[in-house]
Amino acid sequence: MDDSDARLVEQTLDILGGKWKVLILWHLGVAEVCRFGELRRRLPGVTQRTLTLQLRELEAAGLVHRTVYAEVPPRTEYRQTQAAKDLSAVYMELKRWSLAHRELLGAKPGKDLKIE
Repeated sequence: MDDSDARLVEQTLDILGGKWKVLILWHLGVAEVCRFGELRRRLPGVTQRTLTLQLRELEAAGLVHRTVYAEVPPRTEYRQTQAAKDLSAVYMELKRWSLAHRELLGAKPGKDLKIE
């Protein structure tokens, strides 16, 4: 690894940075398609404003596709792009690491982390 590799990783982390982006992509990967309200229910603690901003940033980065249906009331669906789907192995590796190093995450032995 060299400095150019580190810069690529830094750019990737800039795209995925923030508390909610990886979780948004995780839930879109599990559900395949989600409406805004569904995502809010799946992410307790996220505000409407934050979720909106994070979804816009993920869309601008090419990781989320948004479809707006001209209905009354309007319906908007979100799904992962192929680029986001290509990150699934990374998420699974993070999950594996998290389970192997629970003590670093503050999880008590015998208490399962809430991971879907």
